[in-house]
Amino acid sequence: MTRSPAKTATCNELLDTFYANLRTVHVEKLVFSGVGGRDVYNITAPFLHDGEEVILGRVEERDSEFSQVFFFTSGADGVWVPRAHTHTYNLQDPCVTRVKGELIVGGVEVITAGDNPPKIISWVTQFYRGYRIDSLHHFSSGPELMKDIRLIELQDGRIGVLTRPQGDRGGRGQIGFTIIDSLEELHEQTFLEAEILQHQFVPEEWGGANEAHLLKNGHVGVLGHIACFDPLGKKHYYAMVFSLNPGTFETTPVKIIAARSDFPVGPGKRPDLQDVIFSGGLVRGADGRAVLSVGVSDAEAYRIEIPDPFAEYEV
Repeated sequence: MTRSPAKTATCNELLDTFYANLRTVHVEKLVFSGVGGRDVYNITAPFLHDGEEVILGRVEERDSEFSQVFFFTSGADGVWVPRAHTHTYNLQDPCVTRVKGELIVGGVEVITAGDNPPKIISWVTQFYRGYRIDSLHHFSSGPELMKDIRLIELQDGRIGVLTRPQGDRGGRGQIGFTIIDSLEELHEQTFLEAEILQHQFVPEEWGGANEAHLLKNGHVGVLGHIACFDPLGKKHYYAMVFSLNPGTFETTPVKIIAARSDFPVGPGKRPDLQDVIFSGGLVRGADGRAVLSVGVSDAEAYRIEIPDPFAEYEV
């Protein structure tokens, strides 16, 4: 594996490469019911639980940031509905993985000002674990102001932890990585002391991990996002991937794999969020294709079938 280049590519440079490479895609919008007309977006990839296909999604009113995470199952008509008799969580942006057979669910809890409840002043990533959806229990919290924390069981049985520091260490948002021996070591210092991966984003831009995949060679395929502001202050988010060697912490260059332009024109939460997609998860197929689950413009959920972006890292 090669180390990321000394000159870090910007969003626009990565986009030039992305648009220069022709590819065949298939796009599908997900339809939801049973949520009172609220938006569902920033979904996870589907996973099997007791033989049932399940996804998690962020559910909220168009004019609000106060969301719930629902577990959804698909009916015979293809419409996704809340899983029966299942607890919901007052969180944003769910994630899911398995570690040593346990289901690990995470999401972002927002914290409001005591004298002004609508005002969000901070946020904390919360984690739950258990062997069944109906018996998950809380076991770890991230540090304040850190989103995009993700876990991956490594080839040797240890656990890789991807973080996203900001501020003095991370600017607008970098990606950190560390390795622990067990889930019992997942505490605030673990997140804070993770080593920042080098040459991922230029200082004016930012990004984060959304899901991690164990590749055939033992490396970690990271699905995430890279983001930037334009001169008018509007945000632009793109789905991206890279590969990480957990033995050396070396990475491949970031590669954009999907953009808002891949999806039909539709509603957005706010005008400044129109050009935003959020990578929720990826299912790799055996045919060199993969299906990416995304939130679009903070208002809708889609799946897009694309060439498997991790295949080149396993050669």
